[in-house]
Amino acid sequence: MARTLIFIVIVQAILSFFMSPYHPIRRTLDAIVAPFLNPIRKVLPLLGNIDFSPLVLVILVQVIETLLINLLVTLG
Repeated sequence: MARTLIFIVIVQAILSFFMSPYHPIRRTLDAIVAPFLNPIRKVLPLLGNIDFSPLVLVILVQVIETLLINLLVTLG
């Protein structure tokens, strides 16, 4: 699940450079990713025109995944 979310975030970030925001594929990906990115965007300001929220989300997902795996291994 985590890998799927990371893949979707990366694809959405790449397509945001080339594809119209009104394209159905882009709108679908934005609808999936936006609930995760919006809280990060409220805390993390834009640096110039660069949005680092996808990068922060990918790092957070990986950290949470690692913590959960370690917790499950410890309990098991």
